[in-house]
Amino acid sequence: MGTELEDSDERGPARIAPRDSLFLLTSLTTYEGVPLGKARVRNLSATGLMADCEAPLAKGQQIIMEIRGVGRVLGQIAWTRKDRVGIVFDQPIDPQLARKPLSDSRGSSMPDFLRVPSRPVRR
Repeated sequence: MGTELEDSDERGPARIAPRDSLFLLTSLTTYEGVPLGKARVRNLSATGLMADCEAPLAKGQQIIMEIRGVGRVLGQIAWTRKDRVGIVFDQPIDPQLARKPLSDSRGSSMPDFLRVPSRPVRR
């Protein structure tokens, strides 16, 4: 039997935190600010995420990303499989913050394009 952090040929390192499936779009950069392309987050946990990336990344590469509701997150590429990567965070996050609806200054989470414009009532 292996340890909890041992690599698996099928999916990379074993997960330590429960994960939540979702779809978020983010951009990845190096610690120096060099753009690495966009990534579509497929699942998220307190300690890391799995994402599809538009550009190839290297195992061990340090990255920065902005996660909606969470903010700026630093991490490292733990594994790669074709266009998919696993990223382990430098510090744990609260993944539920990414699920909270974003609201505008009017206190509504509905996007402007879905709003019905208010019209005066004619009598």
